Amino acid sequence: MATEKKLPLEGVLVLELGHTVMGPTAGLVLADMGAEVYKVERTGKGDDTRWLKGFGAGFFTYFNRNKKSISIDLKSDKGKEILLKLIEKADVLIENFGPETVERLGVGYEICRERNPRLIYCSLKGFMPGPYEKRPALDEVVQMMGGLAYMTGPTGRPLRAGASITDILGGSYGAIGILAALYQRQFTGRGQLVQATLYESVAFLVGQHMAITAITGQAPPPMPDRGRAWSIYDLFKTADGELVFIGATSDRHWQRMCETFGFADWASDQRLATNQGRIDQRDWFLPELQNRLGQLKKTEMMALAEKAGIPFAAVAKPQDLFEDPQLNQSGSLAATTLPGGGVTKLPKIPLRMDHSAFDLRLNPPGIGEGSMGLYKALGFSDAEIHELTKEGVVELPREEWSAVG
Repeated sequence: MATEKKLPLEGVLVLELGHTVMGPTAGLVLADMGAEVYKVERTGKGDDTRWLKGFGAGFFTYFNRNKKSISIDLKSDKGKEILLKLIEKADVLIENFGPETVERLGVGYEICRERNPRLIYCSLKGFMPGPYEKRPALDEVVQMMGGLAYMTGPTGRPLRAGASITDILGGSYGAIGILAALYQRQFTGRGQLVQATLYESVAFLVGQHMAITAITGQAPPPMPDRGRAWSIYDLFKTADGELVFIGATSDRHWQRMCETFGFADWASDQRLATNQGRIDQRDWFLPELQNRLGQLKKTEMMALAEKAGIPFAAVAKPQDLFEDPQLNQSGSLAATTLPGGGVTKLPKIPLRMDHSAFDLRLNPPGIGEGSMGLYKALGFSDAEIHELTKEGVVELPREEWSAVG
């Protein structure tokens, strides 16, 4: 009989004192890979992202699958002691609170290390230690100060990226650090402090532009105003009013494009024979290319580009991805239950190991959902758990509470 394949991080116990996006991203990566991740939430309302509207409405559902919830009143002495007992058993703790918050809560790195020398303590902040480290930080703040917003918008109009890119990147680097620390612990027997940040993540993203300045002595302009390395690397409007990006980045691309799209006159035009020649002729060439391509409908343009074997893409909206054939047929979307009970499809982490994707095993938890077993592992009896729940020190879902009532 074939045995079920184990996930890489099975048996790793993680406490996630994370909120919003950065900390939950680190926890999500570990949870998807098989770790037992408990999201530590306050009693009463739980994590704030459960109740966000507008642009934040999807945060909790998306970043908290495959986790359990443990709801504790950390302002009470009993609640703090429960958390410290959990820390003694944990392999990893993740926190992304504001500067000095964990110290005020009594769960800073030094205290936790004394309780559990094997603990890997991942601290996710706005800034690494230095002049800025006590500043509060947000994704948009660091995109502005790190040069990413400048490079994204046109000159004079800095623009943040269209997703929580630095939160997600910082959380992902935190997860990478945790994995490295788990590996190193096998040899040393000791845990360690892992740090990842928003601002330094932005610096890493724009490092390619810093390198341009260092090598050429010239600062690169924002991406919308950049000079051209490729002659055809543009959006084209279709006959039915859609937009399709086409990138012909080599002379072979150009030759195949001419053959497939029926540009016989251009195929023999020596002015357009090379990439640099086409760049030099862009003043007349690009408007005429738009005129020719603009006679085609979106589906026609994309079919010809695919036949020619050149890079292309329709401009999609996030909601278009629900029915994207690549994501659906490759198994890259996970059926996820929404807070109201409906089901949607959301992206899995973009990673496979031995041809296997990391699937959804647990839907995003309710407040305190799944924590009963952890309390019992700490040695609490049903009666003690019931009393702690009555006192408001911990919170359990009604069905779990009634089971010990």
